[in-house]
This record gives sequence, structure tokens and C-alpha cells, in this order.
Amino acid sequence: MENLKIGEVIGKRRRELGLTQNQLAQSLNISFQAVSKWENAVANPDIEMLPRLAAALNTTVDGLLGYKSPEADYDRRYKAEDYYWGLLPNSICYDIMKILPPVKPYRVLDIGCGEGKDAVFMAKCGYLVTAFDLSEQGIDKAKRLAEHNKAEVNFFKADIFDYRPERAYDIIFSSGVIHILPETMRKEFCDSLKSHTEVNGINVLNVFVQKPFIAPAPDSTKEEDRYPWYSGELFGYYRDWLIHTCREDIFDCNSGGTPHKHCMDTMIARKFKQS
Repeated sequence: MENLKIGEVIGKRRRELGLTQNQLAQSLNISFQAVSKWENAVANPDIEMLPRLAAALNTTVDGLLGYKSPEADYDRRYKAEDYYWGLLPNSICYDIMKILPPVKPYRVLDIGCGEGKDAVFMAKCGYLVTAFDLSEQGIDKAKRLAEHNKAEVNFFKADIFDYRPERAYDIIFSSGVIHILPETMRKEFCDSLKSHTEVNGINVLNVFVQKPFIAPAPDSTKEEDRYPWYSGELFGYYRDWLIHTCREDIFDCNSGGTPHKHCMDTMIARKFKQS
């Protein structure tokens, strides 16, 4: 969505849905003059009105405020027939196999699996894989990839802002996802992962970090700009675990077809006692 003020967003969404100001007003049980004032920037909706207004306009509160929806953004990326991130597994999957090789069916949770390339690879190697993503398009493509490779993966759609594990896993893995979490959620999120990891299990996480000498990626989401992570922050949440891997890399990327660079912190941490 363009960088619009809330009144402009309301008017744009209302027209896209074919609603008159009066129809929108009736659905909210308010006067059409209130809607007119919003759209003409004379007044703004009260904060308690925002969830109802977002539902009436088939959008989100973030969408009303002019922030791009991550779900819509990734659905757009995954709409093409080819695979946005390619089909080769993330190199960190091989690091996982060195630490916990699939000598028995270890349970894996892949958070933000995208189009499923890593989840499918792990399943083919003998792990029991559960994987989820926010994007319906991504999950559909992941299921097709698993079927093509005759791999069994429990794929489902979920949002990391809402989902927390309900059982313990031997390996919890997430690549290029948790950068969207605001700082106020990060410790609670990591604590949830840690408490749902089996003893001797591992958490395998990476996160984009901001550097003043690296320009934002052309396909970055609004959340990356709103909620920046800093070097070493991820490692601090696991200071009570054994850190197998703790590194920071700057690398070239061509996602979206435009060459750019990223800086990423990568961590593999192992749990040695119940916490």
C-alpha cells in the first residue's frame, strides 16, 4: 500500500469495495459525516474504532495506518510459478545435520517456512517436520513441493504474532523471519521457543540486522524499518544456553531480481537443562 494518511486509506479502500460513505457509516453505526471528516482529514477515527473500521474495509489496523501488510507482500512474491527463494536448502540446514544428524526421527518446527524448500529438504533427510507460514500462497507452493518430492511435512498457515508452539521439538528453526518482531515481543517469543525445546535440542535462528553502510533491501517489508535489530541482540536472549554458532555475515542477495546486500546474525544454541 502507498504511504497514505489514514483518511486517504479509508477513502481508497471504501471505493475499492464499492461502498458509499453512508453504507460504511451504517456498518459502523455512526454518521456519514464522521466518515466524510475522516476522508477529508478534518478528524481521525478514535483508536477504539480502528479494529471495527479495519474489519469493515477488509483490511488490518496496520493497513489503515498505511503500513504494508506482510501477508499481502509475501503472497505477491510467491504468486509466480517459480520459487522466489529458489529450491536449494539454506546452508544452515547442513549445520543442523552436523549437530543433530537424523539418526532418529527428530521433531523439527520450521517457523516462517515460505515456499517450503528447507522443510521439504529436512523431511527428505528423515526428520519429522512441522512448518508454517503467514502466506497462503507460500503454503500452497510448499505442499506442492513436498508432494513432488514425496516428502511428508505438516504444513499450516499461522502468524508468528499469534502462534506459539503447543508441544516440544528437538529442533526449532527460523530463517529470515523474526526480524519483523518488535522489541517488546522478542524476549517473550524466544522464551516460548526455549521452553518448547527438548533437552539437548537446538534453536537455529537468524535475523537481519541494520548497518548504516548497507542500504535497505528493495524488497524489504515495512516491519524491517519499524523494528530494527542490532548486532548481537539475538545472542543475548540465549546467554543461558550453549552457543554452537554465533556469527555475523554480510552477503550479496538477488531476491526480487535486484542485487543488494544484507547483514545477518546467525545463531545455533543448544539446551542442556530444563528451563
